[in-house]
Amino acid sequence: MREIVLDTETTGLDPLRGDRLVEIGCVEIFNRMPTGQTFHRYINPERDMPQEAYAVHGLSSEFLADKPLFAHVVDEFLEFIVDAPLVIHNASFDISFINAELERLKRQAIGRDRLVDTLLLARRKHPGVSNRLDDLCSRYAIDNSRRTKHGALLDAELLAEVYIDLIGARQSQLILVETAPRQRGGSLELPRRQRTVPLASRVTEADRIAHREFIATLGEKVIWTEFLDQESVKPRTGP
Repeated sequence: MREIVLDTETTGLDPLRGDRLVEIGCVEIFNRMPTGQTFHRYINPERDMPQEAYAVHGLSSEFLADKPLFAHVVDEFLEFIVDAPLVIHNASFDISFINAELERLKRQAIGRDRLVDTLLLARRKHPGVSNRLDDLCSRYAIDNSRRTKHGALLDAELLAEVYIDLIGARQSQLILVETAPRQRGGSLELPRRQRTVPLASRVTEADRIAHREFIATLGEKVIWTEFLDQESVKPRTGP
């Protein structure tokens, strides 16, 4: 299954008050594995950059001045995500900005039924604690040392790793790796896995006695007795 992990940066917190998108980052995952395919664009918001937002992501009005408008990247963006589910941390925030931009262009909004909100998933799995992206990276031992400021593509890459751990897919992948057949020489070698609890023997004590008695009828010169302790092939006389 194809999914898109998505993150955005903006000029503020509310698109209804004139805040705009300034960055979109997307990471493609297929069957819960990153494919290496990404989409990343900086966007000219056609307005100033408030100091509070600049402190979060470090994108200045001067830096964004020569970047394309959302109208110039929308087709490429929609072509990348197609109809895949969108994995987003605090999805209602990002999708409200994306849909506001789409509405300005008279384009169809993205339905909320496509959203996978990792913040909600994290709150269900880890109730009563902070579930910010940085917290989840620490919880799942994901290196976020490059995240000195928010960045849409970097955050989407980190979120993809968090999402795989959050839903338990990484453990499933490790099991698949361990149980996959390996190529050795010209043939496939199937992995050998030890049972945690050995199967009970189906050979009864009566079977063992009958076997020893049969071996005893073959005499003492049979070839395999040269490799065995002679005591092991003599029939038992006691219980």
